Amino acid sequence: MGLRGSALVSLFIFLLAPASIVQAQSYGGGESVDCVSRNFSYQRCDVPWRDARLVRRLSDTQCIRGQNWGLDRGGIWVDRGCAGTFVSAGGGHHGGGHAGGWQPGPGWDSRFTVGCASDDYRYRFCQVDLGGAGRAYVSRKISGAACIEGRSWGWNRAGIWVDQGCSAEFTIDRRWR
Repeated sequence: MGLRGSALVSLFIFLLAPASIVQAQSYGGGESVDCVSRNFSYQRCDVPWRDARLVRRLSDTQCIRGQNWGLDRGGIWVDRGCAGTFVSAGGGHHGGGHAGGWQPGPGWDSRFTVGCASDDYRYRFCQVDLGGAGRAYVSRKISGAACIEGRSWGWNRAGIWVDQGCSAEFTIDRRWR
């Protein structure tokens, strides 16, 4: 089979592959992942990163963090037509050690509640330190709008984001490894 035949077979396999398959490649010396919202539907792409950044848009649709793409413990998610090439934003990988710097010792784990509201159905980031292995979840919904993790709210080490009218009290389980 010639080069042209190989290219056609590769294209055919790519088009038949399930939407959850992620293409990993090298980008500027580091690993990158293409994550694509096919048919404007929600899609999650597993990556071990704590944070990510969009380095190349692959769709006509604008990709806006917190609106149609984001990152949570499960990986990168895209929605509503966003397709892009993503790389680690330097926060390290889940499950590994810390990237350095001061880390509190045992006894610094805590649980507390914070509020975060999407006023006028707009994106908002509420800064909260979740620690090295923390977690956030909705403890009381305040708005009439839905609060769906990964769609209208999410979290990372630095805090909680809300969008599309989601207003809630969030319980923060701050944890350090």
